[in-house]
Amino acid sequence: MRLRNKPWAKDFMAEHPDMLIVNPEDKKGLWAKEFGNDAPIHIEVGTGKGQFVIGMALANPSVNYIGIEHFDNVIVSALEKAIESEKPANLRLLRFNGENLESVFAEEEIERVYLNFSDPWPKSRHEKRRLTHARFLKKYEGILKPGGEIHFKTDNRSLFEYSLISLTNYGMKLLSVSLDLHANMPEDNVLTEYEEKFSSKGQPIYRLEAQYQAK
Repeated sequence: MRLRNKPWAKDFMAEHPDMLIVNPEDKKGLWAKEFGNDAPIHIEVGTGKGQFVIGMALANPSVNYIGIEHFDNVIVSALEKAIESEKPANLRLLRFNGENLESVFAEEEIERVYLNFSDPWPKSRHEKRRLTHARFLKKYEGILKPGGEIHFKTDNRSLFEYSLISLTNYGMKLLSVSLDLHANMPEDNVLTEYEEKFSSKGQPIYRLEAQYQAK
């Protein structure tokens, strides 16, 4: 997908440092202080235009949320939506590469990771780029509290099957697996932009919840 250039994005983001953290490395180990409370912190890696993470923040005020997106031209859309939603106090956005989570989060600082409609990277030579590959699972484990969870949604069956195997081989416990989430829609399900698009076309949505186990 080609991203539309938004030359105004950097300036706009700089105008809202209370919502989009400019230097997230400075917050490592200090996210509770940033939010001003000791509530659980959940992160979404690859937050896109922000519909999911903003919806979750509005629906769950007792949880703190951080949306992470690598591209200026995408995260700025999430920032616009957050502003339209009156900047939820329990939400922060990062324009940051998810490859480097350990540089912005301390050990056991996070309780849950959301992965929604991640790039499937279908070619075998790109396997290590998949966000459910073992090298990423190790990164998440390094910042999650004991018993931390990954919640994953996708429309891509091959990626879902790969992820089931990858998480299981890593030693994680599968808490929930759905091969058609919308056939029995949970009341607390917050849709992403892609989820709305694909489900409207009759595409099944796959979802899982997995938990790290003590080693």
